[in-house]
Amino acid sequence: MHRASLLCAAAALVVTALGPGATGSTPPDPHDPELARFYGQRIHWGPCPAGFQASMRCGHLNVPLDYADPAKGTVNLAVTRHPATGQRRLGSLVLNYGGPGGAGLPILSKGLTEPERAKRYQALAQSYDLVSFDPRGVGSSAPISCAGALPVRKTESMDAAALLRANEAAVRSCRAHSGPVLPYVGTVNVARDMDVLRQALGEPRLNYLGWSYGTRLGAVYAAQFPERTGRFVLDGVDTLFDPLADQQLATARGQQIAYDAFLDWCSEQQGCLYHGVDPVRAEARTEALVERLDAKPLNLPGGGRFSGADLALAIENDLYSPWDWPALERGLGKLVREQDPSGLLEAAKPEEDNEGAAWAAVSCADYPDRGVGGDPRALQRQLDALRPEFLKASKIFGPGELSEIAYCQGWPAPVDPTSGLKPEHVPPMLLVGVRGDPATPYAWTEETARLLGPNAVVVDYKGEGHTGFRHSACVHRHIERFLLEGTLPQGNVSCPAEGIDARGHEEVRPAPQE
Repeated sequence: MHRASLLCAAAALVVTALGPGATGSTPPDPHDPELARFYGQRIHWGPCPAGFQASMRCGHLNVPLDYADPAKGTVNLAVTRHPATGQRRLGSLVLNYGGPGGAGLPILSKGLTEPERAKRYQALAQSYDLVSFDPRGVGSSAPISCAGALPVRKTESMDAAALLRANEAAVRSCRAHSGPVLPYVGTVNVARDMDVLRQALGEPRLNYLGWSYGTRLGAVYAAQFPERTGRFVLDGVDTLFDPLADQQLATARGQQIAYDAFLDWCSEQQGCLYHGVDPVRAEARTEALVERLDAKPLNLPGGGRFSGADLALAIENDLYSPWDWPALERGLGKLVREQDPSGLLEAAKPEEDNEGAAWAAVSCADYPDRGVGGDPRALQRQLDALRPEFLKASKIFGPGELSEIAYCQGWPAPVDPTSGLKPEHVPPMLLVGVRGDPATPYAWTEETARLLGPNAVVVDYKGEGHTGFRHSACVHRHIERFLLEGTLPQGNVSCPAEGIDARGHEEVRPAPQE
């Protein structure tokens, strides 16, 4: 998914949470008579739909809407498996690519089809069946919809009453266009679905690799099912307990750090818009451009307009990988020199309906803090009080992040956080943090490691981009070593930055041997 998760469900990462209507914190028991039929399933694998990688097999898994009351109904989850290419000595490895709102089936297919991506999976695919799924409410698993009514981010001054009205209209549309799954899409229920999946795969313990939002999902699973947790890797770690406003502020800071790195790179590239320009001056020019486009957006051929908020979103999305920096440079150059935003339009596109709806619904289901509630005067006071701090963090990204703190008003009730996650119960796992991550700031990895205790080992990638698996050969090696051999580093380790050249090609710098 292009964007950072808005509402990173801090409570869900550090607690065992309850689904709607739940009455206790005990995780699902496979021997519970009401759940036995779900835990007794075996997936019937068959061909995947047209367009998927040929070696993949697809099937369905039936899970209850509400684990506290299975009689309310069920959901069919779309599941896929890529059989091990060598000796299947390690069973299944479940993958979640983030979001929330990311569908696992098409992303795994793309990863196996594109040669550069497929190389990253090669060693893992020899020993594991690679398994992914579309979480409830996403993709082909009872997809929810808001019919395009989700509110857009703002970078100009904000009117709290208008924000609340837009959000209330969006929630009404989501309720009208989504099925009964909408109140039950939170991460706690998806983690419980993963345990049913584990059983259906015939695995005594779940082996798992999760990125971005997938780290939240993995942490919640480990909290609920520590005795069923196998080799877990969390790459691009979400925050654990920061209040919502603090999460958004940290995200704005992370995006600004990433943009500063881009400007440093751009200043050294011949032909770059900001070649030879001091990065501080280049940043000021971008800030002025965002402000100017908010005041007078550009008209687009065929209708529509390109605003400062669109520019900020395009930059944000192209910061997810330094491999996209050359495209961002060309897009910015065309915008400034020719008043033509066409090179940035793809990156500025909002999520597709289901992706955006699932992102909002899952985030709001996970996050119990609804802030000041639906009182527009209280919200306006909060926005006005926070705006200077957000502008200090980033004049480009801060206002957009600030506008999102009102998004959860009117959504179905969030889950209740209950018992704390105790470090002594957490099995050994590997955490990956990236110093220049624009979506999940490195500080969140450190917070998570402190909470999880001595069994959590951190790989500190000194480079840029969102998550380390695809950006660093050194990180990749640590992940493979743990998943394939069960070997964790002896304490926290770091990996050096691996840059790109002017064409967006990797400049691989060999990491020192340990």
